[in-house]
Amino acid sequence: MSAFDTPDAQTCGTILTIDLGALVANWRDLQARAGTEAAAVVKANAYGLGIEPTVTALAAAGCRSFFVAHLSEGVRARQVAPDATIYILNGLLPGSGGSYAAHDLSPVLGSVEEVREWAAFHASGANLRPAALHVDTGMNRLGLSVGEGLALAHETNSTLAAAGIGLVMSHFSSSEDEADPANTRQMAAFAALVAALPGIPASLKNSSGHFLNACPSYQLTRPGYALYGGNPTPGQPNPMRPVVGLTSRILQLREVEAGTPVGYNGRWTARRRSRLATICLGYADGYPRNASGTDSSAGGSAIVGGVMCPFVGTVSMDLVILDVTDAPATSAKRGDPVTLIGGALDLEAVGAGAKTIGYEILTSLGRRHARRYVGV
Repeated sequence: MSAFDTPDAQTCGTILTIDLGALVANWRDLQARAGTEAAAVVKANAYGLGIEPTVTALAAAGCRSFFVAHLSEGVRARQVAPDATIYILNGLLPGSGGSYAAHDLSPVLGSVEEVREWAAFHASGANLRPAALHVDTGMNRLGLSVGEGLALAHETNSTLAAAGIGLVMSHFSSSEDEADPANTRQMAAFAALVAALPGIPASLKNSSGHFLNACPSYQLTRPGYALYGGNPTPGQPNPMRPVVGLTSRILQLREVEAGTPVGYNGRWTARRRSRLATICLGYADGYPRNASGTDSSAGGSAIVGGVMCPFVGTVSMDLVILDVTDAPATSAKRGDPVTLIGGALDLEAVGAGAKTIGYEILTSLGRRHARRYVGV
């Protein structure tokens, strides 16, 4: 049993299995593919898997740089990776320099105002790690414009030098679609900026960027979703190893006649005599309500005895109903396990069944699952 495990399924009802060995293998595969250093994006509680066990496993495997979204996430990562470089993607909130210094963290500076504030704080003599400069090349979300970045690069008395910039980065908007012309535009814009900042390491590749043939690796890549088993090449076979499995148990079974309404507001109606199983899972466990199965729209599924069984009725807070009519009766009894993520139900399939994406499935995984960390 891992030190990060939580109470058993007898008290939690569902088991979330996290294969840290597969996670490390995915990181190594991406680093080898890039041919340069790969960081790890561990924001959103390591995409739902847990910052502490994820960072511990990756750091032990040799990962030296991590990216999180919030300062509070950086503090958690620092506790288990005392020597790593930890970047905070959401930037420098006003007056937060002292917290960065106290926890040895690096802001990703996304505006001229942030750069100048960090430069002033840097001048105070605090012992700081290098910051990153985020330049927007097409996302229009966070980051300096390319023009602002070039203007800072060409300053006679360099604000960037005063700010101790140790990395320049940008973020793809469409890298999962190799045919999207936005990728070429972003790569060209970023190359111009990198050329204006000689000697400063650069980072552009996200998970899907590792599979863009024309994309330079530069000095650092930033995989996220692919580390956790998500498919960085939608529509093609997933090159990554699965990392997450989710199982629940059958709480109760019942037979209903054709024409019987099921679940809140009776949004699903049995079209035949059906055997239904209620399982211990709901939207309070991070499984989207959009996975509901209704008369007009199919929803999520679970695997029972090797058979794909659809969700029927509305996903409620704590419970989901399955149609297990076609599953073997010997595998659909009270207490029997059902698979929600695993096998044919990979993250993309689960996301599609819930009318969302695998990213949301991962990052929404709730606190009530019994977590089992394996592979380490």
